[in-house]
Amino acid sequence: MSPPARVTVLTNPTSGHGNAPHAAERAITQLHHRGVDVVAIAGRDSSHARQLVEGALERGMDALVVVGGDGIISLALQVLAQTDIPLGLVPAGTGNDHAREFGIPTRDPEAAADVIVDGVADTVDLGRIKGADGTDRWFGTVMAAGFDSLVTDRTNRMRWPHGRMRYNLAMVAELSKLRLLPFRLSFDGDAEFDTELTLAAFGNTKSYGGGMKICPDADPRDGLLDATMVASASRTRLIRLFPTVFKGTHVNLDEVRTARARTITVDSPGINAYADGEYVCPLPVEVSAVPGALKILRPS
Repeated sequence: MSPPARVTVLTNPTSGHGNAPHAAERAITQLHHRGVDVVAIAGRDSSHARQLVEGALERGMDALVVVGGDGIISLALQVLAQTDIPLGLVPAGTGNDHAREFGIPTRDPEAAADVIVDGVADTVDLGRIKGADGTDRWFGTVMAAGFDSLVTDRTNRMRWPHGRMRYNLAMVAELSKLRLLPFRLSFDGDAEFDTELTLAAFGNTKSYGGGMKICPDADPRDGLLDATMVASASRTRLIRLFPTVFKGTHVNLDEVRTARARTITVDSPGINAYADGEYVCPLPVEVSAVPGALKILRPS
């Protein structure tokens, strides 16, 4: 692939506690220095941003560059999936799990811009979620359901405090109510089975939540999703398990089971699915890996 001559840069102004516009400015300056023509866009909200991206796609571009975190990348995936337009990343969020997976520099907008010019367009899989309510959503990293989605539900209902502390308080509140949840699962069309889990995660890539390697062996080029299923009603055990997730060694514990499949059906009453850190829809869902659904610019 020859270096992109014309790119659209989409910025989420609120990513990284408002740091994204500064990162975008630095990246755009570097792209100009490298001889790239840039059209910059920033939506008022997610629906407006998607309209702007779709319009840019119709006008033509060599790549879409997203400045922000995994949430704004998720928006871009809905437009770019199964097209030939590659995605470039300038990480400026709090989690940056997409960037981590593909080796994009996370604290250096100029270096990330250089990857867009000098890197290669890698063809990778995406996850796809089809909900019973008609939802049809692409994702790049991990879909989660169970304890962690309950924590996110609670975080989203809280108005105070702000930032990471709100999530931490929500986690403490959900830990106080920790219980095993009834799940019904099916892998690649096999018979459904019932089980009780604390949480279930389905990874196209390894990490979510800013580096938690919940699916440490996931490979976004194998056409499969990695499932990690945790079953522990003990608060003490879950708290002890938590640090091991950053190393990916939790999969060796007795409370954790793993599986791998192309398509998985997931249901648990009253539980919502989240993917790339964003709310998707209530369970039940069918979640699958779609081979080669995205082109992404990464270091060569």
